[in-house]
Amino acid sequence: MKRGSSKVDPFVLPNRLTLLQIFMVVMLLYLLFISFEIPLAFRAGLGTENGAVFLTDALPMPMPLLLEESHNRVEIRAPRGLKLEKVSTLRFNESFSEGSELHKVARHAWVAGEKLWGEVESFVKIKVENGSDSCPNSVSVSGAGFRDKGVMVLPCGLTLWSHVTVVGTPRWAHAERDPKIAVVRDGGEAVMVSQFMMELQGLKAVDKEEPPRILHFNPRLRGDWSGKPVIEQNTCYRMQWGSALRCEGWKSRADEETVDGHVKCEKWIRDDNNRSEEWKATWWLNRLIGRKKKVTVDWPYPFAEGKLFVLTISAGLEGYHVSVDGRHVTSFPYRTGFALEDATGLSINGDVDVHSIFAASLPTSHPSFAPQMHLELLPQWKALPLRNMNVELFIGILSAGNHFAERMAVRKSWMQHKLIQSSHVVARFFVALHARKDINVDIKKEAEYFGDMIIVPYMDHYDLVVLKTIAICEYGIHTVASKYIMKCDDDTFVRVDSIINEARQIQSRSLYMGNMNYHHRPLRHGKWAVTYEEWVEEEYPIYANGPGYIVSADIAQFIVSEFEKRKLKLFKMEDVSMGMWVEQFNSTRPVEYVHNLKFCQFGCFEEYYTAHYQSPRQMTCMWEKLQHQGKPLCCNMR
Repeated sequence: MKRGSSKVDPFVLPNRLTLLQIFMVVMLLYLLFISFEIPLAFRAGLGTENGAVFLTDALPMPMPLLLEESHNRVEIRAPRGLKLEKVSTLRFNESFSEGSELHKVARHAWVAGEKLWGEVESFVKIKVENGSDSCPNSVSVSGAGFRDKGVMVLPCGLTLWSHVTVVGTPRWAHAERDPKIAVVRDGGEAVMVSQFMMELQGLKAVDKEEPPRILHFNPRLRGDWSGKPVIEQNTCYRMQWGSALRCEGWKSRADEETVDGHVKCEKWIRDDNNRSEEWKATWWLNRLIGRKKKVTVDWPYPFAEGKLFVLTISAGLEGYHVSVDGRHVTSFPYRTGFALEDATGLSINGDVDVHSIFAASLPTSHPSFAPQMHLELLPQWKALPLRNMNVELFIGILSAGNHFAERMAVRKSWMQHKLIQSSHVVARFFVALHARKDINVDIKKEAEYFGDMIIVPYMDHYDLVVLKTIAICEYGIHTVASKYIMKCDDDTFVRVDSIINEARQIQSRSLYMGNMNYHHRPLRHGKWAVTYEEWVEEEYPIYANGPGYIVSADIAQFIVSEFEKRKLKLFKMEDVSMGMWVEQFNSTRPVEYVHNLKFCQFGCFEEYYTAHYQSPRQMTCMWEKLQHQGKPLCCNMR
């Protein structure tokens, strides 16, 4: 073999080395880039002894998260090949372990949330409490058993033609002690009251918040302001009462709509009572022709003190039907925002002794235990990955864990706006943990599929909504780097383009925009009372109503900074808290307060910017009107 054959070609080898070197440099830069741009996790600790997992933006593909414990802190570690995008860096510190009562509640909720999140098993459907995937077709409870629990559980709610029968006895009237009712009559005689409340209730969305009343049935045997026995029915949607249906003894008008062919109110006042409208119209004719007045014997008021009754509530096609002792008494039409399966509990309280309750023809499964009934797992509803561009508005949407239908309605309506689809505006749901393990598992699956949820790992509590607001500010500043941050609820419909245009018109750098409240005073008595320990001043600061408001980035940065330095004061009303923080910021740097009534606090009116208390059905209806008619029209279909 010739030596010459082993010579190296001077024109080939250097090129190969150069290409290899370039490739290695590119790979090194790539690794450095992803290590800084996409951090995998962060640690969030309450103190030196306890930590908590803060799962933020959802995963792009359905793979389980792995929990690792290190140095008394828990962190999220992504499996190999999986990246967690744009995670929060908010740190919750030991300030929760001391200070006000609210801080103590937050501490307890955070520790409970850490435990709950640790119990979530990846992609394992936890079975319902009876140990199986199905619910019983009927349930019953004795009077003694009901008194011990206070609520009869309907495991999978109700379905068409389900019925619940209650046997009880109204108690004798007593002198009312409640100052709101106990008006002293002439002569010093106290008001005598005998009434009870029977309610079909839903699941509580958050701790301390009262459960929704799907049907509120309230017989008042001694009457109320009307002075006559009455039955009042209503619903309470998101802690807001609807219009009451009062049955006062007169049969519903002939031209009034019926419920499955039944009148809304039956008659229990006799014709010789001189109160009948028909009698008033014809009495002179009867006297003229000499006809004797015919007295029709109608049923009396269906409840009497000390008398046993058998009451049955049945679910029809159009509403609930109530019969007492075999006679139809009233029918209450279904209202938008509730479904039959939402009625998972029966509560009875007041002046009544319950002897037994029996529920039958119940469903054997519940859509909330299978959220796929509400969630449409289709690619077009997934959140698009964030792009490297300036985000003008970040919208944080407060949502309760079991509000699957509400989140799905938002995804299919205003979150489809072109500004959100192009990432000029970014919207994310902020969800805390639920008391039910199975709901937490479903929340995790939902977050992993849609990629638009931030899970804040504390036990959801009505007084701690303020923590979600802080998390929204942190995410909008550190993750999205948005110019403006907006907070709204999952039953708020948002006109994204109008909000952006309104904010652009403000020249000031520091902005606080919404439906402002001026000189509001805290309630010192009643259900929503605020103690002097919670709020010592006689007035609240100027604050925007919670369903929808906007702050500029510098205000959000101030809030997060003060929180991390343990200097941020917390108050249980999150919208008042925001007003308090903005007032503090305004003491050093001027803030432009922009008041606009188009941020609707209650319901909807045309030309709205935001509309509150909108059901999933109303959300999709309003989006269709906005798309097809080009006008912000309401869908008042409750």
